[in-house]
Amino acid sequence: MLTVTAAVAALTLTACSTGSSDTVGESAATTSGPSLTLVGYAVPKNGWDAIGEAFRATESGENVTINADYGASGNQSRKVADGAPADIVNFSVEPDVTRLVKAGKVSEDWNASATGGVPFGSVVSFVVRPGNPKNIRTWEDLIRPDVSVISPSPLSSGSAKWNLLAPYAAVSNGGQNRQAGLDYITQLVERFPVQPDSGRSASEAFLQGQGDVLLSYENEALLLESQGQAVEHFVPEQTFRIDNPVAVVEGSANLEQANALNEFLYTEEGQRIWAESGFRPVDPGVAAEFADKFPTPGTLYTIDQLGGWTAVDADLFGENGAINAIYKASS
Repeated sequence: MLTVTAAVAALTLTACSTGSSDTVGESAATTSGPSLTLVGYAVPKNGWDAIGEAFRATESGENVTINADYGASGNQSRKVADGAPADIVNFSVEPDVTRLVKAGKVSEDWNASATGGVPFGSVVSFVVRPGNPKNIRTWEDLIRPDVSVISPSPLSSGSAKWNLLAPYAAVSNGGQNRQAGLDYITQLVERFPVQPDSGRSASEAFLQGQGDVLLSYENEALLLESQGQAVEHFVPEQTFRIDNPVAVVEGSANLEQANALNEFLYTEEGQRIWAESGFRPVDPGVAAEFADKFPTPGTLYTIDQLGGWTAVDADLFGENGAINAIYKASS
């Protein structure tokens, strides 16, 4: 089985910043079979590189090239809805797939599986400078006047929504005290010195010296550490489960191969690759194998506890959403 070491070593942050394209995996350029276009959010490039190599070693994936286009999740979703070519999509949040369902590009039952169309996920984590010089430990620490926080804009980035949902859920006790959660978010966004458009752009800003703490996917933090970047990360006691959906585009010219790739993500081999790449697998057996790598938080909130994405997006992140209004007012 392919390990992720080579893919991680080859990754550079600028290679998958907003709007970048590449061919997934090292040997893809030498193949001459069907070509699939993956349109995805910026963060999981290292996982897809490893998945691409392993998929091509299967009968269904023989000679299949995967050309990837990475960027901020919301921007990528809108691009496909407007007609950009795609065979398979991987976004940060479910509403970005729902947009394609409404556009007639993804089947309404795309998330009918036991995992809801989610092959891997993560949790919101804190990334700090070596030694954690500001002694940042809790959500309350993030709103101290001596702390600045790096997180992307929820107007373009799916990861930003997860980053904001984590403290909102923690402070509001799972949504039971909505106003307390919104009051905290109002204070938190005042600690944002910049407004990156994607999770990867936020990582770049932090590595360039901006901010005292980066709110990030756990997998992104693990990747930065594996690259030898001068950072440390930890999962706060109260955090949020991140579910990153994948869906096949119905109009794909290579629908058979696109479906096969999607199915491969859920195989035991595919799940181990995601785990090796720093993502939490959805297969319980594989998850048990990697239990030491992925700590269990004291409290792990989920989107379902807040009413699901339809309710959350309308209430907090939609055109008239409360958190979007807070963010726009601070810009």
